[in-house]
Amino acid sequence: MPAPELTATTPLDDELVAERAHLDTSRAALRRMRERAESLFATGDKVAGDAYTAEQLGRHMARRVKELADDPTTPLFFGRLDFGGPADSPPGGETDPDHAGRNYHVGRRHVTDDLGEPLVLDWRAPVSRSFYRASARDPQGVAVRRRFGFSAGVLTSFEDEHLDRGEELGTASRILTAEIERPRVGPMRDIVATIQPEQDELVRADLADSICVQGAPGTGKTAVGLHRAAYLLYLHRERLRRSGVLIVGPNRAFLSYIAAVLPALGEVEVEQATVEDLVARVPVRAVDDPAAAALKHDIRMAEVLRRAVEAHIGTPTEPIMVSDGSYRWRIGLDPLHRLVTETRQEGLPYATGRDRVRARVVGLLQRQAEARRAESPSDAWLRRMSRIKPVTDLLDAVWPALTPDGLLHRLRTDTEALAAAADGLLDADEQELFRAGKVGRTAKATRWTAADAVLLDEVAGLLERPAGFGHVVVDEAQDLSPMQCRAIARRSEHGSITLLGDLAQGTAPWAATDWRESLAHLGKPDAAVVPLSVGFRVPAAVVAFANRLLPALAVDVPPARSLRHDGALDVRTVEDLTAATVAEVRAALAHDGSVGVIAADDTVDRLRAALDAAGVETATADDVEAAARVTVVPATLVKGLEYDHVVVVEPAAIVAAEPRGLHRLYVVLTRAVSGLAVLHRAPLPAPLAG
Repeated sequence: MPAPELTATTPLDDELVAERAHLDTSRAALRRMRERAESLFATGDKVAGDAYTAEQLGRHMARRVKELADDPTTPLFFGRLDFGGPADSPPGGETDPDHAGRNYHVGRRHVTDDLGEPLVLDWRAPVSRSFYRASARDPQGVAVRRRFGFSAGVLTSFEDEHLDRGEELGTASRILTAEIERPRVGPMRDIVATIQPEQDELVRADLADSICVQGAPGTGKTAVGLHRAAYLLYLHRERLRRSGVLIVGPNRAFLSYIAAVLPALGEVEVEQATVEDLVARVPVRAVDDPAAAALKHDIRMAEVLRRAVEAHIGTPTEPIMVSDGSYRWRIGLDPLHRLVTETRQEGLPYATGRDRVRARVVGLLQRQAEARRAESPSDAWLRRMSRIKPVTDLLDAVWPALTPDGLLHRLRTDTEALAAAADGLLDADEQELFRAGKVGRTAKATRWTAADAVLLDEVAGLLERPAGFGHVVVDEAQDLSPMQCRAIARRSEHGSITLLGDLAQGTAPWAATDWRESLAHLGKPDAAVVPLSVGFRVPAAVVAFANRLLPALAVDVPPARSLRHDGALDVRTVEDLTAATVAEVRAALAHDGSVGVIAADDTVDRLRAALDAAGVETATADDVEAAARVTVVPATLVKGLEYDHVVVVEPAAIVAAEPRGLHRLYVVLTRAVSGLAVLHRAPLPAPLAG
């Protein structure tokens, strides 16, 4: 049924009053929960038995206080489930009989009264699943599903679906539609009130499962990934608290945009990073030629670097003799050969293998000492033997210490070393291209590029195994190179991945064209690839216009479809782009919501200056907390962002700015969630002009 029109005499008025009272009760209970957590945080050192326990308790309670933060403008609950009696449950239904005849309010976090009884159920709780999955065809024991309408945190209306009578609104729900289409200013919001069944299936996938979501614009793939992280943290709290959850985004502007989603759901301990952050072992102070950058991101470089590392492992050439006071210990050539060969065959990281060779050599010395002295040597003796010159000389000869920058510097400066490592992989021209550019006399003096940083991380992974995360969410993954994929794979070797992206939005020179190849580089070749093609955010008129580009993008993806028919599209030729942009922004500001002005990178400063001169306050893409409703964004930074009203300035210039300019334009055109205005003086790119 539609949201009720309330009067002083309608019985629905009493129902609304009761729901508002429940909201007040729940907020008061959440406040008491937070106060108890704050009290425990303040007195934890007095109840803990020792300093370590006090520190751990303090960290736990500090985290708990953050998790219980309440934003009065954000609804504490957004829905209610009324379960029918036992007689109403379908045969073989999934609903627990314990829920029969009960009702639950579903919200962003779990809230209980002073006796521990639930006032609000966390949206991730098992029973809450029915809020997203129950239907008229499969009620799952739910008699009535209620959605609530809010305005600035005030409960204003509700809407019921009597699933037991076959009533289901779906996308005809006025409250659901209003929430999806609600104007937005500032950071990305959560979508817990509007998760659709196909999204919920991905959100609640098992921790062990890696999945790849091929999501067309506006299908909510980013939200799916973030909400899956929140769901897994709820279900596997302690395990993931130890191993960690990582969110990888394409740039800092994107990470700033999504940063508020998980804290709003009570999750405050998730690490966010770009790939550049992950591989930041050296300062990036130089820029590669595009061809050199493409070569360094090529998957063949992984084998080149592996060979270069392994080339340092040598063969013992003579026995070693170790003086130990009045004794002399000797290790013959055969045992030395054997222990080096065995260690090499174990496939350990290079630095671990070096330590293993050292330990095995010291072990052979220890056996001789024990046989002669009839007692075990002390720990101090073992440490001294591990550092004694004959042992360190052997190590330096057969398994020398390496550093990532030292090895890469050698490949850039030693023609023979590179030729040996690249034999059959890189031709002579490619080897010369790899060595091109200014190289310092030493590794420390070399100015490294962003692509070098990825290679240095690869070498570091060959030397030592990095710490991994329990789950990694990778967004805008279509722009990851094979070598960047490997950097993420090293950090998720024993965990799972949620890969999010759209092949049609690939703008990097090495952009993916097949998710199976990316998944193989990520070490998850068997992950399921799930398409999301139905959008809820981008209006149908905008999607249809952007879809004109798809045949020219040479990717095999289903065209996006939108369920929204309320948006506006305005494509027009203008004489003065700057003046037209200022006028269009002024017109957009007459409506609610955010305004994004997107243009080729080299025109952004001019447009922002013109808007400032016209008295229009603007912000940059990095400043998502700014009060300004208007953001002027370079086309290269807009990926993953969205605005209610978008003004695209001169599409031809955006396309001409880079080799994959049409892909970039596809990204730009799909950032609008209410209205899109395309202003151009030059002719539109051919695929759009049809």
